[in-house]
Amino acid sequence: MPKLKSHKGLMKRIRVTASGKVKFKKAFAGHLMSHKSGKKCRHLKLSSFASKADMSRLSAMLHRPLKPSNAVRVAPVETEADTAATE
Repeated sequence: MPKLKSHKGLMKRIRVTASGKVKFKKAFAGHLMSHKSGKKCRHLKLSSFASKADMSRLSAMLHRPLKPSNAVRVAPVETEADTAATE
């Protein structure tokens, strides 16, 4: 059985971190930036991590296990009982 090869096009566009997360550069930041707002330009410069929904597809293309990132964190919702307990 021959070796399984990683998808070379994907390998050129991502980095797998030491913890197994997939890091990539956002799209729409190459050129034509003059009509975009400054806030959008600053956020497009930042790299981001692949979501949990993409992990099985990326893992199959790279032939290695990957770990989903916890990039999206939702703050817990405070109830009236919580606020009354803190007062």
